[in-house]
Amino acid sequence: MSLTLVSSLDVFSRQKACAALAAEQPGALVVFHDLLEGGLVVRRMFREGVRLVHGESTLEHPCLSCAVRLDLVPTVGRLLKSGTNIIVGLPPAVAAETAVHALLRGLGDAVTIDSVVLACAPDALEDQIWDHHTLFESGFTPVPEDERTPGEFLMRELCFTDTVMLADPALVPVEPEARVRGVQLIRELAPHAVLAESDGDVCTGVHNLADATARTMPGSVQAAPEPSAPFATVVHRVERPLHPERFRHALATLAEACCWLRGRLWVASAPDCRIAVQGIGPRVWLENTGPWQASRKSLPFVSNMPGAGLEEWHPEYGDRGTIVAFTGDDLDAAEIADLLNACELTEAEMAASEDSFPDPFGLNQTTETSERSSS
Repeated sequence: MSLTLVSSLDVFSRQKACAALAAEQPGALVVFHDLLEGGLVVRRMFREGVRLVHGESTLEHPCLSCAVRLDLVPTVGRLLKSGTNIIVGLPPAVAAETAVHALLRGLGDAVTIDSVVLACAPDALEDQIWDHHTLFESGFTPVPEDERTPGEFLMRELCFTDTVMLADPALVPVEPEARVRGVQLIRELAPHAVLAESDGDVCTGVHNLADATARTMPGSVQAAPEPSAPFATVVHRVERPLHPERFRHALATLAEACCWLRGRLWVASAPDCRIAVQGIGPRVWLENTGPWQASRKSLPFVSNMPGAGLEEWHPEYGDRGTIVAFTGDDLDAAEIADLLNACELTEAEMAASEDSFPDPFGLNQTTETSERSSS
Protein backbone atom coordinates (compact mmCIF):
# COMPACT_ATOMS: atom_id res chain seq x y z
CA MET A 1 0.00 0.00 0.00
CA SER A 2 1.23 3.50 -0.80
CA LEU A 3 -0.06 6.98 0.01
CA THR A 4 0.57 9.87 -2.36
CA LEU A 5 -0.44 13.46 -1.64
CA VAL A 6 -1.05 15.92 -4.47
CA SER A 7 -1.12 19.67 -3.83
CA SER A 8 -2.02 22.33 -6.37
CA LEU A 9 -3.28 25.85 -6.94
CA ASP A 10 -6.19 24.74 -9.11
CA VAL A 11 -8.50 21.75 -9.48
CA PHE A 12 -7.69 21.24 -13.17
CA SER A 13 -3.96 20.60 -12.71
CA ARG A 14 -4.76 18.51 -9.64
CA GLN A 15 -7.25 16.33 -11.52
CA LYS A 16 -4.85 15.72 -14.40
CA ALA A 17 -2.00 14.82 -12.05
CA CYS A 18 -4.14 12.44 -10.01
CA ALA A 19 -5.38 10.75 -13.20
CA ALA A 20 -1.78 10.25 -14.36
CA LEU A 21 -0.76 8.81 -11.00
CA ALA A 22 -3.80 6.51 -10.92
CA ALA A 23 -2.97 5.17 -14.39
CA GLU A 24 0.33 3.91 -12.97
CA GLN A 25 -1.40 2.23 -10.01
CA PRO A 26 -4.32 0.07 -11.19
CA GLY A 27 -6.95 -0.28 -8.48
CA ALA A 28 -5.78 2.75 -6.53
CA LEU A 29 -8.32 4.89 -4.71
CA VAL A 30 -8.30 8.56 -5.73
CA VAL A 31 -9.76 10.91 -3.12
CA PHE A 32 -10.49 14.57 -3.84
CA HIS A 33 -11.18 17.01 -1.02
CA ASP A 34 -12.50 20.50 -1.75
CA LEU A 35 -13.38 23.37 0.57
CA LEU A 36 -16.15 25.60 -0.75
CA GLU A 37 -17.73 28.80 0.53
CA GLY A 38 -19.46 28.60 3.89
CA GLY A 39 -17.15 25.88 5.15
CA LEU A 40 -18.65 23.15 2.94
CA VAL A 41 -16.23 20.26 2.46
CA VAL A 42 -16.89 18.03 -0.54
CA ARG A 43 -15.26 14.60 -0.58
CA ARG A 44 -15.26 12.42 -3.69
CA MET A 45 -13.68 9.00 -4.13
CA PHE A 46 -12.90 7.22 -7.40
CA ARG A 47 -11.47 3.91 -8.53
CA GLU A 48 -10.63 3.28 -12.20
CA GLY A 49 -12.55 6.44 -13.09
CA VAL A 50 -15.74 5.29 -11.37
CA ARG A 51 -17.08 7.43 -8.54
CA LEU A 52 -17.60 5.39 -5.38
CA VAL A 53 -18.34 8.08 -2.80
CA HIS A 54 -19.68 11.62 -2.75
CA GLY A 55 -19.85 13.09 0.74
CA GLU A 56 -20.36 16.55 2.18
CA SER A 57 -19.89 18.10 5.59
CA THR A 58 -19.90 21.64 6.94
CA LEU A 59 -17.13 22.95 9.14
CA GLU A 60 -17.92 25.14 12.10
CA HIS A 61 -14.70 27.04 11.42
CA PRO A 62 -14.19 27.16 7.63
CA CYS A 63 -10.42 27.14 7.11
CA LEU A 64 -8.04 24.97 5.13
CA SER A 65 -6.30 23.46 8.15
CA CYS A 66 -9.64 22.44 9.70
CA ALA A 67 -10.66 20.79 6.41
CA VAL A 68 -7.46 18.74 6.58
CA ARG A 69 -7.64 17.89 10.26
CA LEU A 70 -11.38 17.17 10.55
CA ASP A 71 -12.12 15.56 7.19
CA LEU A 72 -9.02 14.46 5.32
CA VAL A 73 -7.23 12.78 8.23
CA PRO A 74 -10.23 10.64 9.32
CA THR A 75 -10.88 9.69 5.68
CA VAL A 76 -7.32 8.49 5.15
CA GLY A 77 -7.43 6.67 8.48
CA ARG A 78 -10.46 4.67 7.34
CA LEU A 79 -8.98 3.91 3.93
CA LEU A 80 -5.70 2.64 5.34
CA LYS A 81 -7.53 -0.48 6.53
CA SER A 82 -8.34 -1.42 2.93
CA GLY A 83 -4.68 -1.98 2.12
CA THR A 84 -5.04 -0.41 -1.33
CA ASN A 85 -2.96 2.39 -2.79
CA ILE A 86 -4.34 5.85 -2.04
CA ILE A 87 -3.90 9.07 -4.00
CA VAL A 88 -5.17 12.17 -2.19
CA GLY A 89 -5.88 15.35 -4.11
CA LEU A 90 -5.66 18.08 -1.47
CA PRO A 91 -7.95 21.11 -1.62
CA PRO A 92 -6.37 23.78 -3.83
CA ALA A 93 -3.96 26.04 -1.90
CA VAL A 94 -3.65 23.57 1.00
CA ALA A 95 0.04 23.21 1.77
CA ALA A 96 1.32 19.66 1.53
CA GLU A 97 3.33 20.34 4.68
CA THR A 98 0.09 21.02 6.58
CA ALA A 99 -1.41 17.75 5.39
CA VAL A 100 1.72 15.71 6.16
CA HIS A 101 1.97 16.94 9.74
CA ALA A 102 -1.78 16.55 10.32
CA LEU A 103 -1.67 12.96 9.08
CA LEU A 104 1.35 12.09 11.22
CA ARG A 105 -0.22 13.67 14.31
CA GLY A 106 -3.59 12.07 13.74
CA LEU A 107 -2.54 8.61 12.55
CA GLY A 108 1.00 8.19 13.87
CA ASP A 109 2.86 5.07 12.79
CA ALA A 110 -0.22 3.78 10.96
CA VAL A 111 0.53 6.05 8.00
CA THR A 112 3.53 6.19 5.69
CA ILE A 113 3.61 8.91 3.06
CA ASP A 114 5.42 7.66 -0.02
CA SER A 115 5.42 10.74 -2.22
CA VAL A 116 4.32 14.38 -2.08
CA VAL A 117 3.53 15.86 -5.49
CA LEU A 118 2.96 19.44 -6.62
CA ALA A 119 0.74 19.64 -9.71
CA CYS A 120 1.22 22.83 -11.71
CA ALA A 121 0.97 24.34 -15.18
CA PRO A 122 4.55 25.41 -16.02
CA ASP A 123 3.49 28.09 -18.51
CA ALA A 124 1.63 29.93 -15.73
CA LEU A 125 4.27 29.51 -13.02
CA GLU A 126 6.26 32.70 -13.49
CA ASP A 127 3.16 34.90 -13.65
CA GLN A 128 1.79 33.23 -10.52
CA ILE A 129 5.03 33.86 -8.64
CA TRP A 130 4.83 37.57 -9.49
CA ASP A 131 1.09 37.86 -8.73
CA HIS A 132 0.72 40.49 -5.98
CA HIS A 133 -2.86 39.44 -5.11
CA THR A 134 -3.69 37.11 -2.24
CA LEU A 135 -4.84 33.55 -2.88
CA PHE A 136 -8.39 34.65 -2.09
CA GLU A 137 -8.23 37.67 -4.40
CA SER A 138 -6.91 35.47 -7.20
CA GLY A 139 -9.74 32.96 -6.69
CA PHE A 140 -7.62 30.04 -5.49
CA THR A 141 -9.27 29.72 -2.07
CA PRO A 142 -12.66 30.60 -0.53
CA VAL A 143 -10.98 31.79 2.67
CA PRO A 144 -10.78 35.63 2.74
CA GLU A 145 -8.36 35.59 5.67
CA ASP A 146 -5.71 33.72 3.66
CA GLU A 147 -3.20 36.47 2.87
CA ARG A 148 -0.62 34.29 1.13
CA THR A 149 0.11 35.11 -2.48
CA PRO A 150 0.12 32.40 -5.17
CA GLY A 151 3.90 32.74 -5.31
CA GLU A 152 4.28 32.13 -1.59
CA PHE A 153 2.21 28.96 -1.83
CA LEU A 154 4.06 27.68 -4.89
CA MET A 155 7.55 28.40 -3.58
CA ARG A 156 6.95 26.56 -0.34
CA GLU A 157 5.46 23.62 -2.24
CA LEU A 158 8.42 23.56 -4.61
CA CYS A 159 10.73 23.36 -1.60
CA PHE A 160 8.70 20.79 0.35
CA THR A 161 7.53 18.34 -2.31
CA ASP A 162 9.65 15.58 -3.81
CA THR A 163 7.89 15.57 -7.19
CA VAL A 164 6.62 18.29 -9.55
CA MET A 165 3.96 17.06 -11.96
CA LEU A 166 3.74 19.17 -15.11
CA ALA A 167 -0.03 19.15 -15.59
CA ASP A 168 -1.43 21.56 -18.17
CA PRO A 169 -5.16 22.15 -17.61
CA ALA A 170 -7.09 20.78 -20.60
CA LEU A 171 -9.36 23.83 -20.80
CA VAL A 172 -6.55 26.39 -21.04
CA PRO A 173 -4.41 26.80 -24.20
CA VAL A 174 -0.73 26.21 -23.49
CA GLU A 175 1.84 28.85 -24.44
CA PRO A 176 4.80 26.75 -25.69
CA GLU A 177 7.54 29.30 -25.02
CA ALA A 178 6.18 30.09 -21.56
CA ARG A 179 5.95 26.37 -20.83
CA VAL A 180 9.60 25.76 -21.73
CA ARG A 181 10.61 28.74 -19.60
CA GLY A 182 8.44 27.47 -16.72
CA VAL A 183 10.08 24.03 -16.79
CA GLN A 184 13.51 25.67 -16.73
CA LEU A 185 12.46 27.78 -13.75
CA ILE A 186 11.17 24.73 -11.87
CA ARG A 187 14.51 22.98 -12.39
CA GLU A 188 16.26 26.01 -10.88
CA LEU A 189 13.87 26.45 -7.95
CA ALA A 190 13.49 22.75 -7.07
CA PRO A 191 16.63 20.87 -8.14
CA HIS A 192 15.86 18.17 -5.56
CA ALA A 193 12.50 17.28 -7.12
CA VAL A 194 11.65 14.70 -9.75
CA LEU A 195 9.94 16.34 -12.74
CA ALA A 196 7.17 14.25 -14.22
CA GLU A 197 4.96 14.86 -17.24
CA SER A 198 1.29 14.06 -16.73
CA ASP A 199 1.23 12.59 -20.25
CA GLY A 200 3.22 9.38 -20.50
CA ASP A 201 5.02 7.25 -17.95
CA VAL A 202 5.06 8.80 -14.49
CA CYS A 203 7.96 8.52 -12.08
CA THR A 204 7.70 10.08 -8.61
CA GLY A 205 10.22 10.97 -5.96
CA VAL A 206 10.37 9.63 -2.42
CA HIS A 207 9.14 11.70 0.51
CA ASN A 208 11.67 12.40 3.24
CA LEU A 209 10.22 14.63 5.94
CA ALA A 210 13.59 15.60 7.44
CA ASP A 211 14.92 16.77 4.08
CA ALA A 212 11.68 18.57 3.22
CA THR A 213 11.67 20.35 6.58
CA ALA A 214 15.30 21.42 6.14
CA ARG A 215 14.52 22.96 2.77
CA THR A 216 11.61 25.00 4.15
CA MET A 217 13.26 26.17 7.37
CA PRO A 218 13.36 30.00 7.59
CA GLY A 219 16.83 31.19 6.70
CA SER A 220 17.86 27.94 5.03
CA VAL A 221 20.13 28.24 2.00
CA GLN A 222 20.86 25.12 0.00
CA ALA A 223 23.79 24.74 -2.37
CA ALA A 224 23.23 26.48 -5.71
CA PRO A 225 22.13 24.07 -8.45
CA GLU A 226 23.59 23.93 -11.93
CA PRO A 227 22.10 26.88 -13.85
CA SER A 228 18.98 26.06 -15.85
CA ALA A 229 19.32 28.75 -18.53
CA PRO A 230 18.13 31.44 -18.65
CA PHE A 231 17.79 31.10 -14.87
CA ALA A 232 20.60 30.89 -12.33
CA THR A 233 21.17 31.09 -8.58
CA VAL A 234 23.76 33.33 -6.96
CA VAL A 235 24.82 32.70 -3.34
CA HIS A 236 26.77 35.36 -1.46
CA ARG A 237 28.21 35.50 2.06
CA VAL A 238 29.14 38.49 4.21
CA GLU A 239 31.27 37.80 7.26
CA ARG A 240 30.67 40.88 9.42
CA PRO A 241 27.30 42.30 10.55
CA LEU A 242 25.29 44.42 8.11
CA HIS A 243 24.63 48.10 8.68
CA PRO A 244 20.81 48.17 8.94
CA GLU A 245 20.24 51.42 7.04
CA ARG A 246 22.62 50.57 4.22
CA PHE A 247 21.02 47.15 3.91
CA ARG A 248 17.52 48.65 3.91
CA HIS A 249 18.42 50.78 0.91
CA ALA A 250 20.12 47.87 -0.89
CA LEU A 251 17.29 45.43 -0.29
CA ALA A 252 14.89 46.91 -2.86
CA THR A 253 17.52 46.66 -5.61
CA LEU A 254 18.47 43.14 -4.58
CA ALA A 255 14.85 41.97 -4.52
CA GLU A 256 13.69 43.41 -7.81
CA ALA A 257 16.31 41.49 -9.77
CA CYS A 258 15.12 38.01 -8.81
CA CYS A 259 11.94 35.98 -8.38
CA TRP A 260 13.21 34.30 -5.19
CA LEU A 261 15.67 35.41 -2.55
CA ARG A 262 16.23 33.69 0.78
CA GLY A 263 18.78 33.46 3.50
CA ARG A 264 19.80 34.64 6.94
CA LEU A 265 21.20 37.98 8.05
CA TRP A 266 23.48 39.22 10.80
CA VAL A 267 22.32 42.78 11.37
CA ALA A 268 24.19 45.22 13.64
CA SER A 269 20.99 46.55 15.25
CA ALA A 270 20.07 43.02 16.42
CA PRO A 271 23.43 41.24 16.64
CA ASP A 272 22.27 38.30 18.76
CA CYS A 273 19.30 37.53 16.51
CA ARG A 274 19.25 35.26 13.49
CA ILE A 275 17.18 37.17 10.93
CA ALA A 276 15.62 35.18 8.10
CA VAL A 277 14.97 37.02 4.84
CA GLN A 278 12.75 35.82 2.03
CA GLY A 279 11.48 37.45 -1.11
CA ILE A 280 9.01 35.78 -3.45
CA GLY A 281 7.89 37.77 -6.46
CA PRO A 282 6.73 41.20 -5.27
CA ARG A 283 6.88 40.44 -1.53
CA VAL A 284 9.92 40.60 0.73
CA TRP A 285 9.87 39.98 4.47
CA LEU A 286 12.26 39.65 7.38
CA GLU A 287 11.69 37.49 10.43
CA ASN A 288 13.56 37.23 13.72
CA THR A 289 13.97 33.48 14.25
CA GLY A 290 15.65 33.73 17.66
CA PRO A 291 19.26 33.74 18.86
CA TRP A 292 22.21 32.46 16.92
CA GLN A 293 23.52 29.11 18.06
CA ALA A 294 26.72 30.89 19.17
CA SER A 295 24.64 33.25 21.33
CA ARG A 296 23.03 30.41 23.29
CA LYS A 297 25.63 30.25 26.00
CA SER A 298 23.87 27.40 27.80
CA LEU A 299 24.20 25.17 24.73
CA PRO A 300 27.30 23.69 23.12
CA PHE A 301 28.41 25.18 19.83
CA VAL A 302 27.23 23.02 16.94
CA SER A 303 28.82 23.43 13.54
CA ASN A 304 26.24 21.36 11.64
CA MET A 305 22.81 22.54 12.74
CA PRO A 306 20.05 20.33 11.23
CA GLY A 307 18.25 22.14 8.45
CA ALA A 308 20.47 25.19 8.52
CA GLY A 309 21.89 24.51 5.07
CA LEU A 310 25.38 25.64 3.96
CA GLU A 311 26.30 26.14 7.60
CA GLU A 312 29.88 27.09 8.46
CA TRP A 313 31.40 27.71 11.88
CA HIS A 314 33.63 30.78 12.06
CA PRO A 315 36.43 30.62 14.68
CA GLU A 316 35.43 34.05 16.05
CA TYR A 317 31.76 34.54 15.06
CA GLY A 318 30.47 30.96 15.25
CA ASP A 319 27.37 30.56 13.07
CA ARG A 320 26.77 34.32 12.94
CA GLY A 321 27.01 35.79 9.47
CA THR A 322 25.00 36.64 6.39
CA ILE A 323 24.32 34.26 3.53
CA VAL A 324 21.73 35.04 0.89
CA ALA A 325 20.74 33.20 -2.29
CA PHE A 326 19.16 34.88 -5.32
CA THR A 327 17.36 33.07 -8.14
CA GLY A 328 16.28 34.77 -11.36
CA ASP A 329 17.28 35.45 -14.92
CA ASP A 330 19.92 37.91 -16.04
CA LEU A 331 21.43 38.13 -12.54
CA ASP A 332 24.63 40.10 -12.12
CA ALA A 333 26.68 38.28 -9.48
CA ALA A 334 29.22 41.09 -9.25
CA GLU A 335 26.52 43.70 -8.65
CA ILE A 336 24.93 41.54 -5.96
CA ALA A 337 28.30 41.11 -4.26
CA ASP A 338 29.03 44.84 -4.41
CA LEU A 339 25.64 45.75 -2.92
CA LEU A 340 25.94 43.31 -0.03
CA ASN A 341 29.60 43.99 0.67
CA ALA A 342 28.85 47.71 0.89
CA CYS A 343 26.43 46.93 3.74
CA GLU A 344 29.14 45.25 5.83
CA LEU A 345 30.32 47.14 8.92
CA THR A 346 33.67 48.87 8.72
CA GLU A 347 36.41 48.34 11.29
CA ALA A 348 35.35 51.53 13.08
CA GLU A 349 31.67 50.53 13.06
CA MET A 350 32.53 47.10 14.49
CA ALA A 351 33.72 48.84 17.67
CA ALA A 352 30.39 50.65 18.18
CA SER A 353 27.61 49.29 20.41
CA GLU A 354 24.37 47.96 18.91
CA ASP A 355 22.53 50.97 20.35
CA SER A 356 24.51 53.12 17.92
CA PHE A 357 22.62 51.69 14.96
CA PRO A 358 19.03 52.43 13.90
CA ASP A 359 16.58 49.52 13.80
CA PRO A 360 14.54 50.32 10.67
CA PHE A 361 13.06 46.84 10.48
CA GLY A 362 12.03 46.66 14.15
CA LEU A 363 13.47 43.17 14.41
CA ASN A 364 15.30 43.23 17.72
CA GLN A 365 12.34 41.30 19.14
CA THR A 366 11.96 37.54 18.76
CA THR A 367 8.25 37.77 18.01
CA GLU A 368 8.25 40.51 15.39
CA THR A 369 8.15 40.21 11.61
CA SER A 370 8.75 43.03 9.17
CA GLU A 371 7.23 42.81 5.72
CA ARG A 372 7.48 45.13 2.78
CA SER A 373 6.80 45.06 -0.94
CA SER A 374 9.60 45.51 -3.42
CA SER A 375 7.25 46.75 -6.08
